[in-house]
Amino acid sequence: MQEILLLHGAIGDSEQLKPLDKLLAVDHIVYRLNFNGHGGTPISGDPFSIEGFAQEVIDFLSVHHINSINIFGFSMGGYVAMYLAKHYPDKVNKLITLATKFHWDDTVAAKELTLLDPQQIAEKIPAFAAQLKMRHNPQDWKIVLHKTAEMLLKMGNNNTIKMQEYQSIKQPVLVMLGDRDKMVSLEETTKIYRQLPNAELLILPETQHPIESVNIHRLAVEIKSFLQ
Repeated sequence: MQEILLLHGAIGDSEQLKPLDKLLAVDHIVYRLNFNGHGGTPISGDPFSIEGFAQEVIDFLSVHHINSINIFGFSMGGYVAMYLAKHYPDKVNKLITLATKFHWDDTVAAKELTLLDPQQIAEKIPAFAAQLKMRHNPQDWKIVLHKTAEMLLKMGNNNTIKMQEYQSIKQPVLVMLGDRDKMVSLEETTKIYRQLPNAELLILPETQHPIESVNIHRLAVEIKSFLQ
């Protein structure tokens, strides 16, 4: 059976990918991990970064004695997977991304930072604040948001993966986007797809950005089909 690693998005956790895990596990060996500070894992003193999260994946593979693996990355998880495919090509077999924001600049980062203000979330969306508190317990969800904001600000100043660098990613890649995603544009997704030498593009109908809005059964079918 093929092995696949599922990577969650920013301020998310691996539990959000559990429904997908169950569907894929019927005929695949599925792994999940929580990035530093997410899902209750300890928060290190290092800043959050794509490079740091990628190293956590490399360490995870080493611990589990996995030489190379297929990767599905949701949102930020997809960006981490792309970084791995470029810098550790021998570790990545096939790669699937969903709702990954590839284009970062000062304007984009500034917009995203407004959505990561813990005080505003606590005051205006208390249910989401409670969800974040539960998701990252026993860690402080506000610290997770602050460190994520710092990472995105840094990416806005200097995009971790430059546009031309995608041309060097030779692995088969499936780039997916929901047709109703308000965070990631079809334009930026298509630009990356066209840079990749061995890629497919798939638009999921009636799908917004949050992983909870995705038809998981349809997603599992598409992933299985691509891996075959």
